[in-house]
Amino acid sequence: MKGRRLSCTLRLPPDFRAQEVLAFHRRDREGLAERVEGDCMRKGLVWHGEPACLSLRLAGGRATAELAVDGDVHGSADESARFAAMLRRLLGLDQDIDAFEALYLSHPLIGPLLAPRRGLRVPMAATPFEALTWAITGQQISVAVAISLRRKLVRAVDIRHSSGLWCHPDATAAAALDEDILRAASFSAAKARTLSTLSRAVADGSLPLEDWLRDLPIEAIRSGLLAIKGIGPWTVDYALLRGFGWLDGSLHGDVAVRRGIQALLGAPERIGEAQAREWLLPFAPWRALLAAHLWAAQSDAGY
Repeated sequence: MKGRRLSCTLRLPPDFRAQEVLAFHRRDREGLAERVEGDCMRKGLVWHGEPACLSLRLAGGRATAELAVDGDVHGSADESARFAAMLRRLLGLDQDIDAFEALYLSHPLIGPLLAPRRGLRVPMAATPFEALTWAITGQQISVAVAISLRRKLVRAVDIRHSSGLWCHPDATAAAALDEDILRAASFSAAKARTLSTLSRAVADGSLPLEDWLRDLPIEAIRSGLLAIKGIGPWTVDYALLRGFGWLDGSLHGDVAVRRGIQALLGAPERIGEAQAREWLLPFAPWRALLAAHLWAAQSDAGY
């Protein structure tokens, strides 16, 4: 198989927490499209229409990455820069966590939450479309069921890299799937319809996700996504976090976030969405980053 390879090495901050990144990509125990061994991970994805395998090692204060792209199509002149940008985004290296920690490490309530996790960045999906498909897939179901459903989506699209890894589809490939195929892959009728509508809109340019990555027009992203039936505020804020690196989505609709707030406050009653929204509001523009710390605390506690 002919192909091309891109490489990139990035220096990591001294407080970089590699294990959170590796754990995020280790969610699927079957390793269909992502495999993690030690300090290395391999991920199958579609790179500008072609199957590709990302190999990444996080060690020695560096991220060393290679992207092996199948096919003999020549890449664009700025392909190496695009790869480096994707890698920085994937690792959360452009997230302004220093300002957040400087402001809140001494906070009487959330300071003790942050202190054990200094340097925490939000691991991200390889593309905004991947983040959106994960958010849609995970609506109103457990993480374990969402992982199984995501695996079925990858199998249904059936794009494989020459290394053997399956690839998470891009919008063009997902748009080619009939809703009946998604239903056969265990997607509900509503989720199949939403995913199909989203995929077509991204594929035809109606939702220019890659352009939005450069400018991050939050209100345009929000309004464009909310116009699709089946995408609500939680899906948008989650995708803005995992796909675009925007750290101020409220995520008050997230059950785990509300459970984390309840634990932090020592509240005897469950925290409702309205109460969670009000509690998170003073922590703008880092509400989603605070949510990530709440997630991490619950994970450490075994939830």
